[in-house]
Amino acid sequence: MTAARLDVDHRALMSYLGAWALSACSPEEAAAVESHLPECARCAEEAHRLRDAVGLLHHEEPLDLDPGLRARVLESCLDRRPPKIPVPEWAAAYDTETARLDALLQDIQDAEWHAPVRLRWFEGEKQVGRRTTVAGVIGHLMTVDGLVAVALGLEDPLGARTPAHLVAPDARTEALWNASPLPQTRSIRRPWREQSHRLVSALSLESDRSAALDVAYGGYALPLRDSLLDRAFECWVHAEDIAGAVDYPYDPPKPRHLNGMIDLAARMLPGVIGRRREAGLGRGEPEPGGVLHLEIEGAGGGDWYIGLDGEAGETGAESGRAVAHVALDGVEFCRLAAGHVQPREAAAGQDGDMDAVHEVLFAAASLSRM
Repeated sequence: MTAARLDVDHRALMSYLGAWALSACSPEEAAAVESHLPECARCAEEAHRLRDAVGLLHHEEPLDLDPGLRARVLESCLDRRPPKIPVPEWAAAYDTETARLDALLQDIQDAEWHAPVRLRWFEGEKQVGRRTTVAGVIGHLMTVDGLVAVALGLEDPLGARTPAHLVAPDARTEALWNASPLPQTRSIRRPWREQSHRLVSALSLESDRSAALDVAYGGYALPLRDSLLDRAFECWVHAEDIAGAVDYPYDPPKPRHLNGMIDLAARMLPGVIGRRREAGLGRGEPEPGGVLHLEIEGAGGGDWYIGLDGEAGETGAESGRAVAHVALDGVEFCRLAAGHVQPREAAAGQDGDMDAVHEVLFAAASLSRM
């Protein structure tokens, strides 16, 4: 349908030229201007000049924003804007890391959801791996986060009919991956993010009750507080995996959150040393009461004393004789605990009983899992 032509005088038509050059006229005004230009050389010259000027306002190339801008703005908002229902401090790392990962996912293109990602972890004395995609990694995070959801009485992402024995993170992940003959797509983002919101909401509303719960991971369980740190840690590690696959910058967690993740790993080390020893790994029985001084440098750092007796609960006390000392950067230690760094290649300052040093470094790598 042809736009109706306005019946306006020459002065009014001249006033429309700027808006016409910007394509901001109504259809009727544009029709009036375009009918007038062939009849008026003065207005045609002015319209041509204005159109050229408008062209100078547009850059020929897209002005891409800094890829990390959204994450920084989001982090700033999380720091400055108090929530209506406060998130428990022990769940803040999980809340922040899931939000940071979601900001990364929002920026990537459809094709990048199928970019290959290699998950890495340690079994025994060697590093193993499993290939998947960006979408597969999010599915993995969702199924393991689902163990926290089940502990809180929320819906299991694998469904209400999930077998009771399907508790181990790797088994749950394989069950999700094998549930469909087609690879997962970006559609997995929504249920993962909705689940993380439900978890944080449930924890915030019932923090006193939920803090006393345990989360079962198959062969072991973690108190809910520690489990949320564990989930924050894995979210960050896999966000780095994804960022590497799509060539996206990604920063480590906040120092206070990184410190909590390091502390959890350090507290778990004595028990891991004991289990490795029972499996015939590591060295023989150490001198009773011996400890290793683990010094973590940089953001989130501190000092931990790792009991070498293989008894859980001995970390954090300075009692006992420090037979060895290891100094590691905080991010490097976390990547070691994630199974992304070979224990013998960890950039560490080491002195004292080298058998004890190697035992603790391999135990740290053994904290990793799929």
